[in-house]
Amino acid sequence: MTTLLQLNSSLFLADGQSSQLANEFVATWHAVNPNGLIKLRDLAKEPLPHLDAQRVTAFFTPAEARTPEQQTFVAESDALIEEIKQADIIVLGLPMYNFGIPSTLKAYFDQIARAGVTFNYTANGPVGLLTRKKVYVFATRGGIYAGTALDSQTAYVRDFLNFLGISDVEFVYAEGLNKSGDVKEKALASAKQRLAELAD
Repeated sequence: MTTLLQLNSSLFLADGQSSQLANEFVATWHAVNPNGLIKLRDLAKEPLPHLDAQRVTAFFTPAEARTPEQQTFVAESDALIEEIKQADIIVLGLPMYNFGIPSTLKAYFDQIARAGVTFNYTANGPVGLLTRKKVYVFATRGGIYAGTALDSQTAYVRDFLNFLGISDVEFVYAEGLNKSGDVKEKALASAKQRLAELAD
């Protein structure tokens, strides 16, 4: 059975354009793969705690020496990691806020980046352990940024996923959503056409 993990990060929850595109992709994919298992995690609806010194210390403390509080911190991270480990396909709804990714998504990334768990340090450099996964990223922006120096999202998300061993990453962009005229409609129509092709 194929497992799909959907990660939405729009502040507007299901009303966000990135969430709507991700939702449409998942619905189309599920119609083609009715036996597939879908797990939805809305990072805005249920935000994760941001990384702090206590959590970092807990991650690096040997299991037998952890305090009850540290065990709780590690268990929360372990659950997220197990969830993404089980996923064959990952669908990410990615709005752009102030030229970057939502802080809730950054908190999620920080929770799943664990040395010895999702990546290892080796003599030849770090090696990611989350392999054999396909990621679809539905990136929505108010302006036009793809392929420019102001697009900090694409490189960051791709590099982070590659670091964890996930190299098969497909970006679908819907840009110019805050521009006048029919720019928004054309951008969304193009993104929807692309997602239908990918989901089929």
